[in-house]
Amino acid sequence: MARPPEDKAAATPKAADDNALIRELALLLDETNLTEIEIERAGLRVRVARTVTISAAVPTGHAAAAPAAAAGPAPVADVAKHPGMVPSPMVGTVYWASEPGAKPFVEVGSKVRAGETLFIIEAMKTMNQIPSPRAGTVTQILVEDGQPVEFGEPLVVIE
Repeated sequence: MARPPEDKAAATPKAADDNALIRELALLLDETNLTEIEIERAGLRVRVARTVTISAAVPTGHAAAAPAAAAGPAPVADVAKHPGMVPSPMVGTVYWASEPGAKPFVEVGSKVRAGETLFIIEAMKTMNQIPSPRAGTVTQILVEDGQPVEFGEPLVVIE
């Protein structure tokens, strides 16, 4: 049985609203340099993402650079599986200190307690303190100050 014409007409404005929402989210990605954004409204979940090529790089100008560079590319894969690896809980830009020129929250060799701030990640113009999930010693810092990070990207190793 064919649908009544009023059902078809009712669906068209909703589709136009959905398309407008997707376009708005895509523009927001471009404006904020994020790689993906997801929202849920009234049971509708929309995820907009763009493809980003990420190359593995060893941080330069930091105390962790020398041991990582000497070991070659193999440790990069191992770091992701390291039990002390702390991943980024969100997409954003990582900062080592509370403001430019300030002392970093942690450095290689720093002893940290569970809950102590490791970094700040700026996401959508909000500064999010990233706490240490465990107590220990920071053995590697895997990101540069001001570097964009992805969800799940390794930030630091605590042993």
